[in-house]
Amino acid sequence: MRRCALVAVPLLLTLLGAGGSAVAGAARTPDATVDAGASGGWVTTWGGSAMAPSALVSSVQELDDQTVRNIVYTSAGGGELRIRVSNAFGDRPVRIGAATVARQLREAEVDATTLRALTFGGRPGVRLPAGGQALSDPVRMPVPALANLAVSLYVPEATGPATYHQDPQQDNWLAAGDHAADAGAAAFGTKVGTWFFVDAVQVRGRAPGTIVAVGDSITDGTSGQWNANTRWPNYLARRLVERYGQAAPAVVDEGISGNRILNDSTCFGVNLLERLERDVFSQAGVRTVVLLEGINDLGFSQTDNSGCTAPNTEVSVAQLVAAYRQIAARAHARGLKIYAGTLMPAQGFSYWNDAAERKRREVNAWIRGSGAFDGVADFATIMAYPGRPELLDPKYDSGDHLHPNDAGYEAMGREVARILTGE
Repeated sequence: MRRCALVAVPLLLTLLGAGGSAVAGAARTPDATVDAGASGGWVTTWGGSAMAPSALVSSVQELDDQTVRNIVYTSAGGGELRIRVSNAFGDRPVRIGAATVARQLREAEVDATTLRALTFGGRPGVRLPAGGQALSDPVRMPVPALANLAVSLYVPEATGPATYHQDPQQDNWLAAGDHAADAGAAAFGTKVGTWFFVDAVQVRGRAPGTIVAVGDSITDGTSGQWNANTRWPNYLARRLVERYGQAAPAVVDEGISGNRILNDSTCFGVNLLERLERDVFSQAGVRTVVLLEGINDLGFSQTDNSGCTAPNTEVSVAQLVAAYRQIAARAHARGLKIYAGTLMPAQGFSYWNDAAERKRREVNAWIRGSGAFDGVADFATIMAYPGRPELLDPKYDSGDHLHPNDAGYEAMGREVARILTGE
């Protein structure tokens, strides 16, 4: 039987009825305090999937005696905050010398009345071992929902490969020296299109849990308006705040542009099956997962076997289906609800052809009818040009025939809200 592809489950029941999550690598080390998985009322209000830097996509590969000011967008609010910093892809220990958080005013300028110093185990900094991560001590501060925060990290020494998140649709800022405590923007003269070292912001308030949206560039918001928070998970968060106010659940965006389910990429991160534990199951308060990925597995099969698109392994429908089953089973084993999105039209995009289109339709038919998921967001239907299911509707097309524009992302967020809340 189909579990409930056409029957919406009320959101709060979905969240509160789910169990906790397991976390890999949760042991404490002398260098870093690592989240042990018990949420204690904490939810992840923002996330940015950690990645290894690639010279093929970023000119900044490491930091040295610099402060990075990361601008991040909250979903849920609260009265306490903590951040998670990551050296997941470093080849040496990285020392964070100072860290602060504040409300953003404009660009790199922050509201001085909201500026708070962050500590780790009572100390102003932390040493992250290669491959490690750390959770800051809680700091009391009013954190609004749907607001930009500036998370500033000073790294006093050469970091080597700096763990980051590429293509965030957001300007971030670098300064020479320690300027983590600066409210003004004068020192932050370098603009960068990446988040560095911070991969989660958690709050404690009235939010009943966390929804994790996981996927590729379409979830990451590629081709949406820069600095405007127009990713579809942002629209979902705004819709939920409109409906539930301070009791709205958090929404975390764990999309990576170019990411695939089955294969790694030098440019586009480790495969989804490998990153599920860190990016999805370890998020504080996770109760629900929304999955939209697989289009790059099909499309990259048609590209040259070099650079960012290597390996261009031919991916079959059966392989994708097996991966979807595994992802759903892993989520359900942790007591989580998981919803899947159908793969959207891509005809006209650079890597698309008839063979990939045939596979997309087969994959979507399986997603709709398998019953493997707790529900289905049929993006393929709502985003298609009427009568031409292979084409993205021009009113939602950013121009490349794969990525939506802001109106398209808004339609996607609205559809997920409808599925989850029963609107």
